[in-house]
Amino acid sequence: MPQKLLKFVSVDKAMPQKRLASERRRDFDEIYREFAAEKAAEQAGRCSQCGIPFCQVHCPLHNNIPDWLKLTAEGRLEEAYEVASATNNLPEICGRICPQDRLCEGNCVIEKGFSSVTIGAVERYITETAWEQGWVQPAKPRRENGRSIGVIGAGPAGLAAAEQMRRKGYAVEVYDRYDRVGGLLVYGIPNFKLEKHVVARRQALYEAAGIRFTLNTEVRDLEALRARHDAVLIATGVYKAREMAAPGIGLAGIVPALAYLTASNRVGFGDKVPEFESGVLNAAGKNVVVIGGGDTAMDCVRTAIRQGAKSVKCLYRRDRANMPGSQREVAHAEEEGVEFVWLAAPEAFIGEGRVSKVRAHRMHLGIPDSTGRQVPQPIEGSTFHLDAELVILALGFDPEDVPGLLAAPDLRVTRWGTLKIDFRTMMTSLDGVFAAGDIVRGASLVVWAIRDGRDVAEQMHRYLEARHSAALAAE
Repeated sequence: MPQKLLKFVSVDKAMPQKRLASERRRDFDEIYREFAAEKAAEQAGRCSQCGIPFCQVHCPLHNNIPDWLKLTAEGRLEEAYEVASATNNLPEICGRICPQDRLCEGNCVIEKGFSSVTIGAVERYITETAWEQGWVQPAKPRRENGRSIGVIGAGPAGLAAAEQMRRKGYAVEVYDRYDRVGGLLVYGIPNFKLEKHVVARRQALYEAAGIRFTLNTEVRDLEALRARHDAVLIATGVYKAREMAAPGIGLAGIVPALAYLTASNRVGFGDKVPEFESGVLNAAGKNVVVIGGGDTAMDCVRTAIRQGAKSVKCLYRRDRANMPGSQREVAHAEEEGVEFVWLAAPEAFIGEGRVSKVRAHRMHLGIPDSTGRQVPQPIEGSTFHLDAELVILALGFDPEDVPGLLAAPDLRVTRWGTLKIDFRTMMTSLDGVFAAGDIVRGASLVVWAIRDGRDVAEQMHRYLEARHSAALAAE
């Protein structure tokens, strides 16, 4: 039944039913159930339809959020899906994993006092309904244009660009080092946030559209790829774990976050993972300490809980208000039994061959630096110890040596190691070679990668059309 709008004054914010923490600690299933149709319409009807929609402004994709909320409230779900998917290649994924509390929902004009509209949950509901009803169709071009694109990296940036280019009639081939499509969507994000059938479903859709995936393939010769395609996109992401220097850092039992999460996700697929079976990347029965305060750290602590850790602590050098991770994720982790040790940082790792304790010290927040964030400073004489048989370093990611990996010494990089591009054209220092996503902007959100993928597709198309026109004029 259609719902009236502006119901935020009479209807409280509500999320879909969340499974009990005691239940969800035992498995890797998603923690939220689906909205019932009437509840989704009711929550969508809370939208105030404001003249300047800050939710849309603060969405990297500038999704037309008020429009599809209005259509959902009116029961016009197929139209709502068309609007939602017009600006987003992976709406069901963004609805699940975007930190809405920092983006759209966090900037909703009714956030203060009335609590924001549950934008992410409604987005997920719209798209899941679309899949169930068969409204999601492959991107078939009206005609083939006879030109081809090579995409290095099957993560969100590469997938978004591939779909956009396929819509324009290009033959698209995506190369990836892994055996499955999705990049960090598959191996970096746990099932309780994003069940993997959701990504596999998209892969099947892209294959039905004619996009070709060449997996288990390390691209080592960029020139060969340039000769095979009319243009090449580098969307490899950033996977190199950021390291730290501290006494005892080389002890066994200290592992990078991505290796830990990848092992867990592979086990979920049913793959044989020797490092998990031997206990190296398995938290079962161990005191676990995760170092870091971002979304990757939250994925690690919640994974460790589900693996049956004896205790799980998250060590972060700033306070709760200044952590980069989603506050919603922190709340989920606390419900599931994670202990947060705020304003604390490791100074050494202790053990005989294998880590057994983390020596840490308390911190206080000093004056702001050039970025405006307060700088953590150690408190003298505040040392304490935490038991730890497994320490997971979730300190962020840096780019690999892409020019070296691709045998392309003329591919220029920034002082941070990311690829240098012309931001007007998104082209690298090599003609016809473009770059997008984390390999350009550094480790960031999935929604930004999708945005970059869509933008680079437009620039690649513009470049190839201009080249094609010039070739015709020269004949």
